[in-house]
Amino acid sequence: MEPPSSSRLNSRKRRKDGSGPNGAAELDGIPPKLSRRSFGLREPAPFSDEVEIDYSKPYIRVTYEEAMRGTPLDRPVRVYADGIFDLFHSGHARALMQAKNLFPNTYLIVGVCSDELTHNFKGFTVMNENERYDAVQHCRYVDEVVRNAPWTLTPEFLAEHRIDFVAHDDIPYSSAGSDDVYKHIKEAGMFAPTQRTEGISTSDIITRIVRDYDVYARRNLQRGYTAKELNVSFINEKKYHLQERVDKVKKRVKDVEEKSKEFVQKVEEKSIDLIQKWEEKSREFIGNFLEMFGPEGALKHMLKEGKGRMLQAISPKQSPSSSPTHDRSPSPSFRWPFSTKTPPSSPANRSRNESAVTYDISEDEED
Repeated sequence: MEPPSSSRLNSRKRRKDGSGPNGAAELDGIPPKLSRRSFGLREPAPFSDEVEIDYSKPYIRVTYEEAMRGTPLDRPVRVYADGIFDLFHSGHARALMQAKNLFPNTYLIVGVCSDELTHNFKGFTVMNENERYDAVQHCRYVDEVVRNAPWTLTPEFLAEHRIDFVAHDDIPYSSAGSDDVYKHIKEAGMFAPTQRTEGISTSDIITRIVRDYDVYARRNLQRGYTAKELNVSFINEKKYHLQERVDKVKKRVKDVEEKSKEFVQKVEEKSIDLIQKWEEKSREFIGNFLEMFGPEGALKHMLKEGKGRMLQAISPKQSPSSSPTHDRSPSPSFRWPFSTKTPPSSPANRSRNESAVTYDISEDEED
């Protein structure tokens, strides 16, 4: 019996005649756009001993050309990938993703080696076999998990699980006295290569932990693990605690230094802003002062105008230049009662006309 996930995935490959919106082909029974959660599985992949296989049908392998063209829904291409999968990481997931996408209709079987085989042929693992089985079960690309997988694939194992192709990176894997444990698979034409993800591996992760052992030991002591659980001696435990205190002091000093730098920077920015404003105001003040009290300022013009008005106010008025003569006209003559002659009319002309007046009087006397 095939898991429902395989038929659901393969049903997406069937297309109707015609096209959907924007020229995209419509899928059989599935809307053009699916919700995000519909792409993931909701249950872990089953173990191989939990899956029922119909042995009444003969086991006939498909060729690579047939697999690439696409097989019927009830006959997916059965691809097998094996490994240790210790500290399951993105490199493992990418390898399984490539194996799942080798052919249009793929059923991926993943074999996980037991602790006994791994410790004998490769070395000690961080995770035990049950933890590694569970990690692989929860990878979305896996359809079935084989527990206690063999180190070297035998024809009997391939026939039992009806495997069509074996997926692995093409780098020769020397182990168990062989230069390449997949050599006979390659010769049988059942090998499907995948690309190895560089920069990430279980050995790299372990190397980081070993290299920074003190950091991780201090980290776990801080999180509540005991020195006995971490296999740390009493002296090292005290040393780690002392280092932790020193680091806290350093962090506080660094925080204070950063805060002081921020404060100084803010003060500097504020002072620069104040200086700029002061310069603008000072230039404006100087300009206004010069405009008022400068050589050609408004005050000088005001003083000139006031001085002119003052001089005009205190100076006598002059006769108009258009007058015919500047001499004062004589006052009208006054005749004495007993004289026919008019005496001078004003004291101002008395001296000037004194002789004439005297003459006139003498004449009157003579008369």
